[in-house]
Amino acid sequence: MDGLRGFPEAIKGAFPKTEIQLCIIHQIRNSLKYVAIKNQKEFMKDLKEVYQAPNKEAAEYNLLKLQEKWGEKYPMVIKSWQSNWEHLSHYFQYSGEIRKLIYTTNAIEGFHRQVRKYTQNKGRFYQ
Repeated sequence: MDGLRGFPEAIKGAFPKTEIQLCIIHQIRNSLKYVAIKNQKEFMKDLKEVYQAPNKEAAEYNLLKLQEKWGEKYPMVIKSWQSNWEHLSHYFQYSGEIRKLIYTTNAIEGFHRQVRKYTQNKGRFYQ
């Protein structure tokens, strides 16, 4: 899911055993809003080491390296990754092929866009 406030808690309230995976792409986009354009390329190179790590332990190590390098310059960005880490890191328990499917909500959003395109002009549905 994307980073809507209160949504993870609402889902957990209805489905307590659910593991929440926030959209990595939304987190990256939110992060880049606070990184100077001249630093974005280098920052993204370092950030990829976090979310493309082979496992959670390596990702956490790379997150620490990211904090050491960029934490003083962009503390809000690093804090955001750390505070959301619980919901950003569940996908590391899956294989790389499955991770590619679940690290973003783009596929779901695309499906919803197609449904809206088809249904927006319908006054009602017939059987």
